Amino acid sequence: SPKAISEQLRRIIAAENVEASDASLALIARAAEGSMRDAQSALDQVIAFAGRAIGVDDVSTVLGLVGRDLLMDVIDAVVAEDAPRAFALAERAVESGTDLRLVCRELSQLVRDMMVMSVDPARMSEEELPADERERLTSLARQFSREDLMRAFDLLSTAEQDIRTVSHPRYYFEMVLLRWMHLQKLVPLTDLLEQ
Repeated sequence: SPKAISEQLRRIIAAENVEASDASLALIARAAEGSMRDAQSALDQVIAFAGRAIGVDDVSTVLGLVGRDLLMDVIDAVVAEDAPRAFALAERAVESGTDLRLVCRELSQLVRDMMVMSVDPARMSEEELPADERERLTSLARQFSREDLMRAFDLLSTAEQDIRTVSHPRYYFEMVLLRWMHLQKLVPLTDLLEQ
């Protein structure tokens, strides 16, 4: 589990006299997807890059992950239906050289995390999601219905597959964000019938 991997990574860095935030270890554990060997290999790479003090940005850079703040900011923009900001964030991702397919994948993982928080908050341990990130994601999750989250997950999962074949990935990604904003306005048929 991510928790067990994080705990083992914590023991390793203590023995190696390396400092790392809980969030950075959680990110490594999550990226390893259940493989302790992959997590240890990733930790070695991050230490070689960052030295004796490891932060979330170091992990993101070495493992080619999307910055967590960027992902949360995108979700914020969707919640606020702030299209100009969403476009600016898409531009920021492109200019930093981030693979937009990876952005879609990590956004879909965050949408999944919001769904888990909505259905069974006890399943999201501190090791899987650091406290500050958990707090922000919990706040964002309250802005979506479960139906919104299921539709968003489908949209982002499809976008991750489709974006590799389109001629203009940035334009496609911008349209995905606009579609996501529009999805929030959909009202379940049962609600309409009740009215």
